[in-house]
Amino acid sequence: MTDRYDAGSGGHSGEDFEGGPHPVDRHVGLRIRMRRKELGVSQEKLAEALGLTFQQVQKYERAANRVSGSKLWEIARALQTSVAYFYEGLDASESVLPSTVNNNAHEFLLTAEGLELASIFPKLGRARVRRKVVELVRALAEMDEAETGERLHAIAS
Repeated sequence: MTDRYDAGSGGHSGEDFEGGPHPVDRHVGLRIRMRRKELGVSQEKLAEALGLTFQQVQKYERAANRVSGSKLWEIARALQTSVAYFYEGLDASESVLPSTVNNNAHEFLLTAEGLELASIFPKLGRARVRRKVVELVRALAEMDEAETGERLHAIAS
């Protein structure tokens, strides 16, 4: 795998892994966004602290550009955490090849709703309540799928 340099952005393009960002770059970008949101820091404020534009912060969060080691260190300082924080949740023993489930989950976590759910859900202290919430969401998704299927069938008929 060869890194491509994106001269227009001052960073390496994350688009080197089978046509898309490498899963580790996506994970790091997601963790940057999650930490920034946890602290209530805007992209503009983080960019200012790092001497960047907010567009560059957006590119890091989307993994459109890779974060260099030195920049990740600066981001960790600005977001009052360790560099290791950005790698938490990656299991070195597992393959880093992308899967549809992981890509869908990452895409969801990049939305406002996904981020809010990810920050609130762990606050549900009782496992039984968490399980019921998961069951509710699964049932709603199945209902939505069924309705979509019915509409497609009606259109095709």
